Amino acid sequence: MSVLYKSARPYATGTGTPTAGLNRGPAEGKPPTAVVLLNMGGPSTVSEVNFFLTNLFSDGDLIPLPFQSFIAPWIAKRRTPKIEKQYADIGGGSPILRYTREQGRLMCKLLDELNPTTAPHKPYVAFRYANPLTSQTLSEMKADGVKRAIAFTQYPQYSCSTTGSSLNELYRQASRGEGGKIKWSVIDRWAMHDGLVDAFTNLIVKALSKFPVHRRSKAVILFSAHSLPMSVVNRGDPYVMEVATTVGSVMRRLASVDGFENPYRLVWQSQVGPSAWMGQQTSEAIKGLARLGDEEEKQLAQMSQQSKKELAELASVGYKDVVLVPIAFTSDHIETLYELDLEYVQEGKELGMTIERAESLNTSPIFIRAMADLVTDHLKSTEGGD
Repeated sequence: MSVLYKSARPYATGTGTPTAGLNRGPAEGKPPTAVVLLNMGGPSTVSEVNFFLTNLFSDGDLIPLPFQSFIAPWIAKRRTPKIEKQYADIGGGSPILRYTREQGRLMCKLLDELNPTTAPHKPYVAFRYANPLTSQTLSEMKADGVKRAIAFTQYPQYSCSTTGSSLNELYRQASRGEGGKIKWSVIDRWAMHDGLVDAFTNLIVKALSKFPVHRRSKAVILFSAHSLPMSVVNRGDPYVMEVATTVGSVMRRLASVDGFENPYRLVWQSQVGPSAWMGQQTSEAIKGLARLGDEEEKQLAQMSQQSKKELAELASVGYKDVVLVPIAFTSDHIETLYELDLEYVQEGKELGMTIERAESLNTSPIFIRAMADLVTDHLKSTEGGD
């Protein structure tokens, strides 16, 4: 069984040579076409944690609270010591800004080759709760003389609490003239984009390859996404459905790669507070798989000697092999490096499980090419190009 994923789409390697005529440079003095990468952000240093948390709990789109302007700073202050320790444990801060800037740089390098008529393309980062905030980014764009910009959400699956909040903030700041006179368009969701699906598939196959061949097809794939309060889900937010479509697309793609048809489940992480959130929680799913594996072993112990021999291999795997996939994140940050790697993987080890965490998208060449293709298609549809 091959363990290296190869897509049928030539772009998926991200290493192809551009076709003839794509290397013409932009006209001198032309203002850049801005690609603004929108995301939640994260504190780059431990000292920025309180600032980040205060902004986060102050956002009524994400967490509606009574008397929010008074309660948010109080909640942030109470949570700061615990969260500071978590960021210290992953190296002293979130890498999300570094990864987002590098993703943007690599994407725009490809865009200049693929779309010379709209070049030069320049990436900007606009975080909702951490620096650089949207207002800072718009000021930078104004100084650069930007006249055309694409707001490109880095939440592939749309939610009013994440993408909606970032777009609302962008609209508020732009309406005040922060960025000058700019023609805007928006990429607000891309849950089923072929390149995104290819990138996830490639990283899952790499994780599966870490298991012995005879156990590889039996490993359970847990797709873990950031949860939402049920109050948001029940009002019709599309996020849960869109995450599920990404999972379904990835599993169909996996089935086309050497016939991977592993058992899988979509689970949810990062619940905050006592209210009801979308479940099953990732931690509970891991514990549940461990219990199922233990139950299989007990049943096996009660079988005849012949049955034991026939099923020994199955029981040795049980439900104890797991691939953990961060399906709604485009780079590493606290939810992957601390929650998945330090909490859930360790919890699985203590339960006798082998958990391999699929790498995050980060600077995967397949993912970078997917971003560039998505923006290319968007520019053609909005600019009337070929």
